Amino acid sequence: MTAPPPQGLPAPRIRLPVALREEPQFRLLFTGLALSIFGDRVAALVLPFAVLSVGGGVGEVAAVSVAQFVPFVLLALPAGVWADRFDRKRILVATDTVRCLTQAAGAALLLLHVAVVPELVVLAALYGAADAFASPAMTGLLPAVVSPRNLQSANALRGTTYSFGSIAGPVVGGLLVALAGPGTGFAFDAVTFAVMVLAVLRLRPATVGTTTRGGPGFLEGLGGGWREVRSRSWVLAFLGGWTAYSVLVLPAIFVLGPVLAQQDFGGAAGWAVITSAFGVGSLIGDLILLRWRPRRALRIGALALVGASTQAAVIGSGLGVAPVAALELVAGICVTGCFTLWETSLQEHVPQRALSRVSSYDYLTSTGFIPVGNVLGGALAALLGLRPAMVGMSVVAVVAAIAVLAIPAVRALPRGPAEEA
Repeated sequence: MTAPPPQGLPAPRIRLPVALREEPQFRLLFTGLALSIFGDRVAALVLPFAVLSVGGGVGEVAAVSVAQFVPFVLLALPAGVWADRFDRKRILVATDTVRCLTQAAGAALLLLHVAVVPELVVLAALYGAADAFASPAMTGLLPAVVSPRNLQSANALRGTTYSFGSIAGPVVGGLLVALAGPGTGFAFDAVTFAVMVLAVLRLRPATVGTTTRGGPGFLEGLGGGWREVRSRSWVLAFLGGWTAYSVLVLPAIFVLGPVLAQQDFGGAAGWAVITSAFGVGSLIGDLILLRWRPRRALRIGALALVGASTQAAVIGSGLGVAPVAALELVAGICVTGCFTLWETSLQEHVPQRALSRVSSYDYLTSTGFIPVGNVLGGALAALLGLRPAMVGMSVVAVVAAIAVLAIPAVRALPRGPAEEA
């Protein structure tokens, strides 16, 4: 029998991460954010099955997926301008409301068995448009609810929501599809966005950016955002690195990897093991950065980008499921480390008045170029074969990441509080 605990000793207490302990506004935001991102990961698994359930095929699944990404290409930069001009809190309330309504509409159409593919394409495009506006607003809002010393902790916690969602979201989504149909997955996501709206409405951020009164016009704001980017060589370098990663590495995750898994990894089961290992690695990386605060954050982020850029070659290496999963776990640590330290560096060194515009270039390169990469990856696979294409794409991406690390401003960027607006 296990001996009882000694009498009179206090029970051990779970120590929360510093951003949750010291930042009540962030605790509120984190609650809504964690739930809505989990809902998104459920919906991401459900979406292709929803298209298939209404008679669509591979082409229709691709069309709906592209409809979510294209708005980033068209709207990312204008969204950054508006997020710097207007109240970021109100932008998030509006965009989360739109995403709640689009998911609720999709759920209703699917549950009533009246959905058709064109309607799902339109809903996906509306969701993507709202997402394009929400992303730079969220990046700009975070420093207004978190003190500068806790920004890395907050970004790492934000990363844990993506990591946990990547692990548990597909499981819940698969169960919902199997037990009740894809419409329930959309309904679940709609509820999570409703909770997020309630959380954001209760926020009282210190600042929410500038307003239209006395602010620059749209074109002037757009030009000013580019000047902010161009004046920082470390920002330009990392944007180039993210572009290479999006165009050359992510196709291995979204397009080529699943096809290769069908051939060599035993289909969906083997691919699930690999993607889950990546999610576990991401979670480990987030937990590391909750405690470790490197003195040269961007230098470590650039090193992590080099590791992340090997993903396509790892998946196309010809190794079995277990070795690829193990290497993907390491890649997950690298990807989340790069993302967290890059976001923190932006928030520490870019003025609040321009932060959303600068981050909009980040979302343009990291998300808006995904359709370009998917087309390029498919073309190279048809020309060279799956494995040679994936290895070659990783080689080029690794060279680009090393070039980012070679920039002196990247290696030397210090830590510091965000500049005053």
